[in-house]
Amino acid sequence: MIAHVGDRIVVKGKHVGDGNKAGVITELRHRDGTPPYEVRWDDGHTGLIFPGPETHLEPGTD
Repeated sequence: MIAHVGDRIVVKGKHVGDGNKAGVITELRHRDGTPPYEVRWDDGHTGLIFPGPETHLEPGTD
């Protein structure tokens, strides 16, 4: 998975009825765009993520 600052990251819920969690990548830890990523989630929290198979990226609108 290769990301850029400004891309949206979406994590699918793991159980039936769980919603998706989405946010914007605000910082890359590696110059080549590989994980982990610093993310500002839509609920306002920030955190570091090592994406798993339930995760996908959506290109930013830069």
